[in-house]
Amino acid sequence: MSDHVDGPRQIGDPASDLTDLFAFTSPDNKGRTVIATDVFPSAGETAMFSNAINHSLVVRRVTVAGLGDAAGFKAGDQEYRFSCRFDALKREGDSGKTVQRGTCTLPDGRELGLLVNDEKGASTPDGVFRVFAGLRSDPFFLAWFPAVLKKAPNLLLHDNVLSIVIEFDTQRVLEPQKGSLFGVIAETSPLPGPPSPIGHPPPRFDWVGRPEQTNMRLNNPAMAGTDDLRDLWNQQTPFAIAEEFQPVFRKRLLDSLTNWDMRDGKADWTPAQLNAAVNIYLDDFLLFDVSKPINDTSYFEIEKSTLSGKPYQTGGGRTVNANVIDIMVTWMVNNDREFLQGGATGATKPGTNSFPYLASPNTQVQTAVDSVDLSATPDKVWDLIGKFGALWHPLIAKIQVTGSGVGQLRTIEMIDGKQIIERLDEINDSQRSYRYTMICGIGAVDYVGSIDVKPKGTGSSVEWRVQYWADGQADFVVKTIVTTLLRTGLAGLKEHFGAPK
Repeated sequence: MSDHVDGPRQIGDPASDLTDLFAFTSPDNKGRTVIATDVFPSAGETAMFSNAINHSLVVRRVTVAGLGDAAGFKAGDQEYRFSCRFDALKREGDSGKTVQRGTCTLPDGRELGLLVNDEKGASTPDGVFRVFAGLRSDPFFLAWFPAVLKKAPNLLLHDNVLSIVIEFDTQRVLEPQKGSLFGVIAETSPLPGPPSPIGHPPPRFDWVGRPEQTNMRLNNPAMAGTDDLRDLWNQQTPFAIAEEFQPVFRKRLLDSLTNWDMRDGKADWTPAQLNAAVNIYLDDFLLFDVSKPINDTSYFEIEKSTLSGKPYQTGGGRTVNANVIDIMVTWMVNNDREFLQGGATGATKPGTNSFPYLASPNTQVQTAVDSVDLSATPDKVWDLIGKFGALWHPLIAKIQVTGSGVGQLRTIEMIDGKQIIERLDEINDSQRSYRYTMICGIGAVDYVGSIDVKPKGTGSSVEWRVQYWADGQADFVVKTIVTTLLRTGLAGLKEHFGAPK
């Protein structure tokens, strides 16, 4: 998923997990360039920037080093580095509101303080730089099951990320008269600290250039049984992949691209073309040319034109609304012979034309509802399921209740060993209903469930309703968990009591 959860380290530490990278000309002002990165996949209201991580965006000037089968790009040594660090949460003002602040060090050495989630961002006094950091709707959308290349709904629907957006005066910062083609990467790395007696921290936690380098090329889901190289890749130095590891990455990229080429049963790539594409991907940075137009369809045009042996026509880059997955899947599978459209055409929310360009976060509560009709009377059904600690669900191995009445807690041990803790908020025996809140155990907040038993004909009907906001897990994962709980529980009741005749 672009660069989401791209390896064991990132799965274990979402705060360091970069998910995306963007570079485009500001729609508001053609004289300004925007670079942006996202971190913390499936971020919820509890997500915050880590105060132990340095978040950097690094730009270097690039030249075209070859065309056609000898295509390549060479990055210069000069860096334009933007590094953002964040403080721990603090309570400020008379209201005691909890806020997070940060500092962005700019390429000219100046430091710019910023308040997380301030829509206006922070600007330098001369207006050259403007920076935003905060929770936004995830602009990425993945509408394929990549292992089998089957269309899917957007697998990141309703998800949020933490974003860092940097806008600057193109002429004053990049001096495009010296060369207008650039490459940009984003990386997360440990803050400097004292030496450790038991080792040393990694050089970086994660980095990203072009989307899907790790999850769809280096760790092609259709190539079962191969070693996972993503953590090794994420330890490499951007713009300078270690020579001793290049053969390993080169072979994996070649095998992966060959696999992608044959997904439709047709070979659209020659061996020479595949090797040239591998060379391009091994130098992994997002290319953009500030002298040419960047739009929603210009992503990867610079690379494709260079591989075709002709001058590029656009500024490449990547806008917030670019459909990068379909562009990349089409190119890898059939070399642009026929456009492959996934099961969605856009992200949860489109980006905007004004700062900070990424859409506001998704805060709408999601609902899952299921019901079943039973042959038993409402009283008989309620006798079984109306006690908060009753053990009737097929997926539950054990329940321990603490306390009594409203406010009591039930600690649920699932048959797979997972634990869920819930609190009883309201119960009405005469109406045969209760309402509860999940305390922990599922990646969601504002999780409230209710169960109601009502008469229906000579039998009864049971409705189970859950509202939640995914937090720390993708919404489709949480929805799958919740709907499975509801469906399996109600199916168990149907098996126990029988359906109406």
